[in-house]
Amino acid sequence: MEVLGIDIGGSGIKGALINVITGEMTTERHRIPTPDKSTPENVATVVAELARHFEWNGPIGCTFPAVVRHGIVYTAANVDKSWIGTDAVTLFEKSTGCPVRVLNDADAAGLAEMIVGAGKDRQGVVIMLTFGTGIGTAIFVDGHLLPNTEFGHLPIRGKDAEHRASAKIRDDENLSWSQWAERVNEYLGLMEFFFSPDLFIIGGGVSKKHHKFLHLLKTQAEIIPAQLRNEAGIIGAALAARDLAQLPPLVTATEEVLPLES
Repeated sequence: MEVLGIDIGGSGIKGALINVITGEMTTERHRIPTPDKSTPENVATVVAELARHFEWNGPIGCTFPAVVRHGIVYTAANVDKSWIGTDAVTLFEKSTGCPVRVLNDADAAGLAEMIVGAGKDRQGVVIMLTFGTGIGTAIFVDGHLLPNTEFGHLPIRGKDAEHRASAKIRDDENLSWSQWAERVNEYLGLMEFFFSPDLFIIGGGVSKKHHKFLHLLKTQAEIIPAQLRNEAGIIGAALAARDLAQLPPLVTATEEVLPLES
């Protein structure tokens, strides 16, 4: 059984067909640049273009870089502010003609890693962090997802953490890996203080270069790279939409994932 997974990011919108029994991609990933003016209408046009690319007429799981509750977008840190209050599910269903589930992008990446990736069979407190345009967070307790955490916005030295330690900031400020790791360690220290996690999973596009920085990160908790790398959002989005394909939800460590808001 396949579902089209779509991952909406600050720089690109990516999609692939996913086998939601195994969590494996069954097609090559297709990427379209995020429109410069990332309004709801412009992004919906790209989502529809991806559906057409795959000649798809079935369930779609879609990530979005914001707080999403019952399909409504409540924040807009890295996209156009006109998204706030938008019914993303209705918008994408209109543009594609398909049933759609929308969830926070870091939550989707976390679900994928917990179900078929680095966090599989892991219990306790697991924190997935995605370093990209911003910093996304997904927190699990014994397999249960706490949805829509936005701890990339924790204040550090007068700025949101993601404005100091995201992968984009590393590129924009031309930081060395060791300089960037110092900032990430400061952020990880705060997350440890608040949550005392058993495991950090480091994801996002930067995870494919984990050999350059992971050894520089200092935490009391175990820290490992994501396995699914930049495909985690696509896979997690599709897995979150399993029920639209009339399949039961998958499980993480020993518990069912909390029902996602559609």
